[in-house]
Amino acid sequence: MDGEQRNRELGDFLKKRRQSMTPVGLELEALARRRTPGLRREEVAQMAGISLTWYTWLEQGRPIQVSTSVVESLTRVLQLNEEERTYLYRLSNQPLPSESSKRQHLISPALQHVLDSLCHCPSLITDQQWNVIGWNDAAGTIFGDFEEMNELERNIVWAMFTDAKYKTLFVDWERHAKGMVGRFRASCGKLVDDPWFKQFVENLKAASTDFNCWWPLHEIKNNGELYKQLIHPIVGRLDFEISNFDVADHSNLKMAVHIPEPGTDTDDKMAYLLKLAREKSDTCYTKGEKKQG
Repeated sequence: MDGEQRNRELGDFLKKRRQSMTPVGLELEALARRRTPGLRREEVAQMAGISLTWYTWLEQGRPIQVSTSVVESLTRVLQLNEEERTYLYRLSNQPLPSESSKRQHLISPALQHVLDSLCHCPSLITDQQWNVIGWNDAAGTIFGDFEEMNELERNIVWAMFTDAKYKTLFVDWERHAKGMVGRFRASCGKLVDDPWFKQFVENLKAASTDFNCWWPLHEIKNNGELYKQLIHPIVGRLDFEISNFDVADHSNLKMAVHIPEPGTDTDDKMAYLLKLAREKSDTCYTKGEKKQG
């Protein structure tokens, strides 16, 4: 399949899948008044975090480069199954991520054991693109179930600016988010010519007015945060000291450890949240056993 034909096939595939979608949250009467079958282009573009013009060009079969982050985002928005996702990757001329991209294969068992040993300390391992590739249960109770997220949603920068719960989770979200922009720019200096980086920044600018406002300022921050205050919907305020480490033998990997600040009740609150998470997991497991039986 030549490039021109591939682009036409990609555009037709996206259009057909978009038109087959049922808009969520609209009443039957509102659906009946819509002249466009399925979702509108602007709706897909907004939910995928890309510009309407760029998405329109995709459906028109124009010769533009599609990154893996965009493919994953469109997979989520259009609710593609595994076969459709694979087909979209091939049409986009992108290598299909192997099943080894799951966390247990991304980091060694020994490294995962280190994370799990930090019981009450929410801890994450990220790659050079700020994707979370390793985490412990404590991190899941605070930042969300990474197991259920797709690749784009597990990107720390993307989540900070597009996940609504982060704006209520962080005390002084604006300061944290603006500082993250500076650290992200500083750490990604060697990626400026990478197509992924260019596309990711453009997508995030389209998805977040705050990021679009702060990115052109070219502020650089090399120092990580030392303290972090969060507001959890169940236990309230959590105070952490932050320690960041380079992972030995993996120069592109970073580990961030959130240590409950001494003199606060954060450690007790983390113990309580983990207890709730275990009870929920046990309940789901028991229900699953009964259903099978």
